[in-house]
Amino acid sequence: MPTAAPEAEATVFVVQDVSDAVVRDAREFGVYARTGGWAFALKVARSVRPGGQPAEGSPKVSAKAFAELAECSPERVMRFYKAWDMAADDGIVPQFEALVPGEDIELPDADVWLSYYSSRSSASSVRGHAITAAAEAEGIRPTKALEVAENPTALRAAILADPGTAEAARGALLDRMKEDPALQTEMARAIARTDDLKKAVAQEAKAADRIGYVRQIAEKGQIRTPAGQTVEAPAALRAEAERHLSLIDELDDSEEAGEWAGEAYDTVKGLVAQAVEADPALRVQERRTKFYNSLQKATKVFEELTLDEVLEEDVVEDDMLERLEALQSAISSCISALRKATAAS
Repeated sequence: MPTAAPEAEATVFVVQDVSDAVVRDAREFGVYARTGGWAFALKVARSVRPGGQPAEGSPKVSAKAFAELAECSPERVMRFYKAWDMAADDGIVPQFEALVPGEDIELPDADVWLSYYSSRSSASSVRGHAITAAAEAEGIRPTKALEVAENPTALRAAILADPGTAEAARGALLDRMKEDPALQTEMARAIARTDDLKKAVAQEAKAADRIGYVRQIAEKGQIRTPAGQTVEAPAALRAEAERHLSLIDELDDSEEAGEWAGEAYDTVKGLVAQAVEADPALRVQERRTKFYNSLQKATKVFEELTLDEVLEEDVVEDDMLERLEALQSAISSCISALRKATAAS
């Protein structure tokens, strides 16, 4: 009778004889095997601040900061964040506020994970990812931003009815236009086609130019003379420009700057004229530059006269010749006066 084969000896591992790193990996693998993505979602949910929650007094961090620590993208962190958020809304897992960094809780089964990780097409689309990232940057819950994006009619109603919402929308549009040339063009067209808006833009542009004129003097210490010269501003003039500029900068967003800009511009411009007249060398150069600029303009205008077309079409009239003869006489007088002045000097 044959002898029975000896039973295989069971191998018994003693945990204390195994590397701590191996034990940690094995236990983390076991958690993931039972719970799937919930294990990683918990790490995000208990460490990342919900949108709108202040940073003061909380050990939690923003999704962006968590992503930097994890050396991954904020978008990847937010995908786990959104999955937990949707599951919390359904009562599957606790809300973010009930979770503490480093504290473990009982997690749902692994087979439940994928139904939340990719359930909402709007959140998983390219558009949804962009909205989610923007919501996180603004410190609000992504689900709220997605809900608004899915109902633009409700957004329009809120903008029309509520000044605060309209102001938020205005700020958002201005921020977006900085990086969206197509939207810039559409807004410009809309304004150009609306008389009231076009007039308002022209007024604001005028006020901005005047403020820029005063700011140039206050901050850079330079004045631009009426003839177009740029020279150093006298200390008193610069101080006056700084005073007016400080008053303008202190205005609230709701206050109109046009009247203040006009007063500052007129005052500073008058002081610039006085400064030019008070400096003999500058006054001479200013008048010389002004005369030369006018001469260049007159020369350009005369050169642009299309004599060929006038002669071909036989449109010459007596008053045209009279005007040219008067111009010729004026030029001759001007040349004579300049020659005398040159000879005398």
